[in-house]
Amino acid sequence: MRHLVKKLLPSVAVALTVTGLSLPMSARAQTYPIDCAILLCISGGWPASVPCARARAEFIRRITPWPVEPPLQIWRCPMGASYETAPLPNSVDRIFEAFFQNNSTGPRQSFPARDTADPITAAWRTPEAPEYLVPADQALRLVQDRADINISGPEFNFVRSIRVFDVRYARQRESGRDGDCNRSATVVLGTYGTQGDFAWQRSSIAALPSAHFGLERWGQNCPNIYHRSVFVDWRDYEGNYGFEQVNY
Repeated sequence: MRHLVKKLLPSVAVALTVTGLSLPMSARAQTYPIDCAILLCISGGWPASVPCARARAEFIRRITPWPVEPPLQIWRCPMGASYETAPLPNSVDRIFEAFFQNNSTGPRQSFPARDTADPITAAWRTPEAPEYLVPADQALRLVQDRADINISGPEFNFVRSIRVFDVRYARQRESGRDGDCNRSATVVLGTYGTQGDFAWQRSSIAALPSAHFGLERWGQNCPNIYHRSVFVDWRDYEGNYGFEQVNY
């Protein structure tokens, strides 16, 4: 996978440039190549390249308050579009294909045997109705919070490994005549579901990964602490660990 990522990065760079610059402003608002780049680059361990540097910068920007957003918005990477008459056998290959949608009317495809030379507009098949073809320009309206292909397999475990810990505040201090230690904190955890859907839930200081920093003395005696941060971690396709933290 890492070799494949590095091999295809030049094509990704071209695709990002073409898609982002050749479209009119209204069309750019309906295409989201940056999330395809995030998906591809995080899976390969953020290899050194201009596209991955830009993708990582956006990944971090999204967790920088306020608001705190899902760092990967996989529903903005339309992997359901195909230039082939038959679905691709490998779901990972659909990531690369998503880069090459560079017009506002959707990609075009041709079948080998037709009575007319007119091309056929590419379409999505919905999981709920696999025989029903959805025109490309309508796909993002149907898939709003999850991947538009099946990503439940182990090759997409790296998506589900992403966690976002939002430490909205953590306060520790002595108070009162007796020097009682008062501690309070609000921590929420954002995780990805089977299809890349993102959800928040309540969490705690104790659940923070060991790589998080700033609360090392929490619970030890009672030093004054006031801390706010957003911490995101993940594992790439090969299981290598990575993280970023933004204090605020």
